[in-house]
Amino acid sequence: MKKTRTPKPKDPNNLRVIEQEQESKEKQTARLGLSPVVVGALTAARFAGGAFGSIDVTEAVAVTRERIGKVKSGDMSGVEATLTAQAMTLDSIFNELARRAALNMGEHMAATETYLKMAFKAQSQCRSTLETLAEVKAPRVATFIKQANIANQQQVNNGGAGTGGNDSLSHGKNINPSNELLEAHHGERLDTGTQGKAGGAYPHLEAVGAVNGAAHG
Repeated sequence: MKKTRTPKPKDPNNLRVIEQEQESKEKQTARLGLSPVVVGALTAARFAGGAFGSIDVTEAVAVTRERIGKVKSGDMSGVEATLTAQAMTLDSIFNELARRAALNMGEHMAATETYLKMAFKAQSQCRSTLETLAEVKAPRVATFIKQANIANQQQVNNGGAGTGGNDSLSHGKNINPSNELLEAHHGERLDTGTQGKAGGAYPHLEAVGAVNGAAHG
């Protein structure tokens, strides 16, 4: 009578991989050992094993790849769930430590201070986690505010104290900051004998392209 061979049970701590053609065993080991997906899944499985027992590392890698794929496709529900759960956990830690501090208050002040310090650290981490969650849910949009000159007119006086009458180089002009930025070029000198493109009070205004990091034309 032929005996039936009992299949050997799979070791949950062994990562099962499919060998790639034209890839040496050494390269495959290096590729897996340096993969953020693999090493992250192995670390997560090791820590989660304390609560759930031994976790199959191959399945852990598969689940990690699945979650990463969702994020890459724009599905942030898993990230939101993680941050929400972490914030709730941190809030629970804060309340428990605060409760223990209250129990020691008045009799064991050193213990009270230690518990309160730990509680405030948990509270700070909870706040940071909630701020990150809010940023994921509603990302802030950069707002560019155009500068406005609140002065209607500006008097520019390039003359000395003894200069007067028609010889004065004082000119009254309306200054439009937007036009000044568009017309002024870096390194140009102003002709004080004629009315320049930029007022004497702003001799070093650069072009908008320079301000924004673009190259000059």
